[in-house]
Amino acid sequence: MTPEEAAFLQEGIAGMDEAQANRFFAYYEVKRKDPNNILLLAVIGTLGIAGLQRFAIGQIALGFLYLFTFGFFWIGTVLDLINYKRITVEYNQKIAYESFEMARLSS
Repeated sequence: MTPEEAAFLQEGIAGMDEAQANRFFAYYEVKRKDPNNILLLAVIGTLGIAGLQRFAIGQIALGFLYLFTFGFFWIGTVLDLINYKRITVEYNQKIAYESFEMARLSS
């Protein structure tokens, strides 16, 4: 976890009690993606199975599009190799917002 991600999460749980914060981290930790895993899946995509990184972050339609077009003729896959950290951060922030709401609603 990067310091930026930790700061973002600390800001999000600032108004929660301890039980809500524990629920948040339980939800978030299960769904959070590691940037290195997304990078690995993108590398595998350059070797022939394009789109795995998109399937992993829940972008199923784009994953099939990559799969059937060879990663937009490898251009999309190469761009994902370059931008894997940004892709992962955006996914993790989306999951964090969902986890914040789940933790707040479950109290």
